[in-house]
Amino acid sequence: MRASLTDRQLIDLYLSGDERAFESLLNRHQQQIYSKIYFIVRDADLANDLFQDTFIKVVNTLRSGKYNEEGKFLPWVMRIAHNLSIDHFRRNKKMRMVRATDEFNVFDTLHSDDLHAEDALVQDQIYHDVRHLVQFLPEDQQRVVAMRIERDLSFQEIADETGVSINTALGRMRYALINLRKLVDDNGVQLTAR
Repeated sequence: MRASLTDRQLIDLYLSGDERAFESLLNRHQQQIYSKIYFIVRDADLANDLFQDTFIKVVNTLRSGKYNEEGKFLPWVMRIAHNLSIDHFRRNKKMRMVRATDEFNVFDTLHSDDLHAEDALVQDQIYHDVRHLVQFLPEDQQRVVAMRIERDLSFQEIADETGVSINTALGRMRYALINLRKLVDDNGVQLTAR
């Protein structure tokens, strides 16, 4: 029965004392929210901690009566998850450690908030080189990369738009990143501005 209720209805039930309504909300959205966090932090333990922090903030906001995102619960929670993930890096003032794994994301190395003019030019060249290499990926992988990076779509949105399962969309992105890493290595693209 709860599966047929809207997010708003579940929130109202939770606020009236039905703890299981919140559990239903959590179960409904946990995979998408966790995936968003993990995509940013690339560490399962840290992603779990930030996921918990996200829902603590959600509960506190709901209980305080400050939630007013009518009909937009998931985008609201995704913003909280995104902001907490980014705040984690700002607090620690560390760059993400890039490990040599199949999940290596070349795009992780392309963003910096405070570049000097020379570094900005180098950064632009790196971004140009990587975008050029994307053209050498199979078409289905190019499409997923473009939808994820340029349009900032979730994997569920990519799956819906391309008519495939979320696992297929995730798999295409994973293979795109593996192939991009190989293309970067083969073409001698430097992924750092220094």
